[in-house]
Amino acid sequence: MPASNFSIPLDGSIVGIYLLVTMMAGVMVRKYVRRVDHFLVAGREMNLYLGIASLAATEFGIVTCMYTAEGGFTRGFAGAIPGICNAIAMFVVGWTGFCIKPLRDSGVMTIPELFQSRYGPFVRWLSGVVIVLGGLLNMGVFLRVGGQFLVISCGIETRYLEAMMTALLIFVAIYTVLGGMLSVLITDFLQFVVMSAWLIAVTALILYQVGWDGIVTNVQTKLGNGGFNPFLSDELGWEFVVSNLITNTAVVLTWQTVVARLLAAKDTATGRRVYTATAFFFICRWMLPGLWGIAAIGAVTTQTLDALAIQMGEHSGTLFAMPYYLSTIVPAGMMGILIAAMLAADMSTDSSYMLTWGSVIYNDILAPFRKKPWSERTGLLWNRFIVALIGLFLLFWGLWYRLEGNVWEYLQTTGTIYLSSMSILLVAACYWKRANDYGAVAAILIGAALPILALTLNLFVHVNVPGDDGLVRQVGWAKHYVGDAWVNIGTYLLVALAMVIGSLLKPRRGAVSKVRTAS
Repeated sequence: MPASNFSIPLDGSIVGIYLLVTMMAGVMVRKYVRRVDHFLVAGREMNLYLGIASLAATEFGIVTCMYTAEGGFTRGFAGAIPGICNAIAMFVVGWTGFCIKPLRDSGVMTIPELFQSRYGPFVRWLSGVVIVLGGLLNMGVFLRVGGQFLVISCGIETRYLEAMMTALLIFVAIYTVLGGMLSVLITDFLQFVVMSAWLIAVTALILYQVGWDGIVTNVQTKLGNGGFNPFLSDELGWEFVVSNLITNTAVVLTWQTVVARLLAAKDTATGRRVYTATAFFFICRWMLPGLWGIAAIGAVTTQTLDALAIQMGEHSGTLFAMPYYLSTIVPAGMMGILIAAMLAADMSTDSSYMLTWGSVIYNDILAPFRKKPWSERTGLLWNRFIVALIGLFLLFWGLWYRLEGNVWEYLQTTGTIYLSSMSILLVAACYWKRANDYGAVAAILIGAALPILALTLNLFVHVNVPGDDGLVRQVGWAKHYVGDAWVNIGTYLLVALAMVIGSLLKPRRGAVSKVRTAS
């Protein structure tokens, strides 16, 4: 395999300077963090433009670039369907205020806090547990995938991957622990500018070298009509589209890193405008890296992918087609800025995810154990300690967990552990008077059971399956790995059914607390 164009003296200096500037920007705002709400929701002073930049930067990390490019490489233009579904859901929810208006109007800092007023303290605690479980498992692969991108694109030896992952996590944890959401918002804005500029620059370089006709030809040659239309694809089909529409609607409503921007906004109107204004970016975040993956179709051979899979210790090499391709076409100097942009995207995602899962642990899981309110000083210490512990968990999980199948499917399934139940609970809390704790508990348990079962089977049960090239590979428990569309659709249907049946089974006695509904 040819060496990367990454130049340590030139590109390494560019990356180093960028990391230093980011660290200084993140640490400098620590003096403004005096209360817990400063740390968790930036004092609810986030304006529209900062909110757009922060949300866009948070939802685009190296892992995002990797799985969207893998979607382009393996599914062509049809691989961008999740991004289109995400954009539609975000715009419609922001425009109508569906669920997010009563959520922001309530003044809570997390979704489980809202649930206490409707379903009681136990549901709040249980919701916090499944949110953190799903969120941490979801984020667990970020570090390894990010490290794999850096190793391949920079031509670094694989044995340095763990050290790079550890260093990057420590770097992000320092300014997140010190500055909380204020540091996240400030660094997000800087990272959004760098990331957006070089997404466009790399895409322009690829189109210049390959041409639009070459992109289309790659898809047509490898995937046929199914590469343009998901309904004509043997791998995707209508169930893939429906599954992604459901999942992305749940993400917009209840994914903690997205909702954190809504709750940090200075008012409800600003939060809704952040949603509608950011919607288009979610198409771009799938389409642009997807084009990088499509361009790699004609440049990366099956033999190269198999070699990369062995090098990285993974079962499939399709995830690595894009970084390998970029390592050969992006020139020195520009490569350094590209790596800086990818690190910017990754740091933004990691810091925000660590903070938002930590906020749920502090605000909802630990709440029953606080016999009296903690002081602001004690609360800040606990929040910083929790973020540090999350960093340790992510480091160890990222080192030993091995993906089975497509990265997007893994992320979709781990997210479904809580997205399925939390989205149903939120809709019911806002718009169904009969909803109660019986239905809520049933929905939470059902929503977590099926995805966890799928993850467990794929982790511990394996079979040997022959590939199209005649080679026998060890893969997961079934042909469709975690995140199969039917698993997701079935989970949401069962959760909704559990919510309805459980709520109807509880005798109607006493008054039921209500949350404000959207006007």
